[in-house]
Amino acid sequence: MANIKSAKKRILVIETKTARNKAIKSKVKTMIKKVDAAIVAGDKEVAKAALSQAVAEINKAHSKGVFHKNTVARKVSRLTKAVNNIA
Repeated sequence: MANIKSAKKRILVIETKTARNKAIKSKVKTMIKKVDAAIVAGDKEVAKAALSQAVAEINKAHSKGVFHKNTVARKVSRLTKAVNNIA
């Protein structure tokens, strides 16, 4: 355990940031699951609506520093490709 005051403060700050990042990642995963569920159901309109919400959440996560820009591009690309391939 840390003895120095600044180190104790850093531990508290890191815990706060970790909780925030975890919540944001969880929300992104939930949005991706909604898109995947719509794809499996074969409902293109619902999938497109879910896709736009998911892309917005993923971009928010990037702007807050949770995801790297290439990770964001990969996730958005895969989701968009999957929605576009619905028969």
